Amino acid sequence: MRNRVRELREARQMTQGDLGQRLGVSRQTINSIENGRYLPSLPLALALARCFAQSVEDIFIEEENR
Repeated sequence: MRNRVRELREARQMTQGDLGQRLGVSRQTINSIENGRYLPSLPLALALARCFAQSVEDIFIEEENR
């Protein structure tokens, strides 16, 4: 699964720390999400969607098996 968290965060000129603080998680959590090492919980995915005024499906894109 890929995501657009880094793209959306950078478009708003936010650091990983800024975003983490806004969502109540660590900068390391944001880094892990952006790099695809961690899939957020549903509440965190919804918080990201609200933060960026996007749907969860617009942020997290399921890749087809090849």
